[in-house]
Amino acid sequence: MSTVTVTLIGKPGCHLCDDAREVIRSVIAALPDDAPGVEVEERSILDDAELHERYVEDIPVVLIDGRQHTYWRVDPTRLRTALLEEER
Repeated sequence: MSTVTVTLIGKPGCHLCDDAREVIRSVIAALPDDAPGVEVEERSILDDAELHERYVEDIPVVLIDGRQHTYWRVDPTRLRTALLEEER
């Protein structure tokens, strides 16, 4: 079974980032047992000049396997669908 990497790009003190983190956690927790494994990583725009330049106006940003999935608000249904489709 494959593993999908979800990357949350944000910064400390960002309430939308906190909201996105909770949506990601709840979606992953509710995935079926036969869904691909999901690894979550967080990166701060404060620690990476390139990320800061690219995403400063868009955080939080969610990437799935390095591809931008969404920014600002995470729709749980859309994220769940995307994670389940990554297996294919």
